[in-house]
Amino acid sequence: MDPGEIKLLALDVDGVMTDGSVTYNSDGSEQKTFNIKDGVGIKRVQAAGIQVAIITGRESPMVSRRAVELGISLIVQGREDKGVALRELSASLSLSPDECAYMGDDLPDLSAMAIASISACPADAVSEVKAASTVVMEAAGGRGCVREFCDFLLEAQSL
Repeated sequence: MDPGEIKLLALDVDGVMTDGSVTYNSDGSEQKTFNIKDGVGIKRVQAAGIQVAIITGRESPMVSRRAVELGISLIVQGREDKGVALRELSASLSLSPDECAYMGDDLPDLSAMAIASISACPADAVSEVKAASTVVMEAAGGRGCVREFCDFLLEAQSL
């Protein structure tokens, strides 16, 4: 487990890139709030050569839109088994699990966290995820935890 060897950062969305809230509008559309600081962190790791992926159990046009804004082309939506999704994604990129980091906040993330060499969670993650994490961030989901993890990875790579 060497943070300096990470080539892929995979992120959950709800509870990590957002605070986990979903607002439904009267027309049936949904709203999510994303943190700009997290976006800057994602751009910084991308500039350092780390690929970024989104793995989420829900399907959401808002996630697709945010991914486009951030230049994230590796998007897996609507997958219940995030561990299988991470294995498939890393294999498609010819990466080993030792080169993958994952950030999640709730029980569906545990299978992906077990595969990645480094796992992280926001401060407000459920206790089981905190116990399984390599590192627990000080920031909460949707409140800068992704930026904090990106900075952690960049510092480890001395970039």
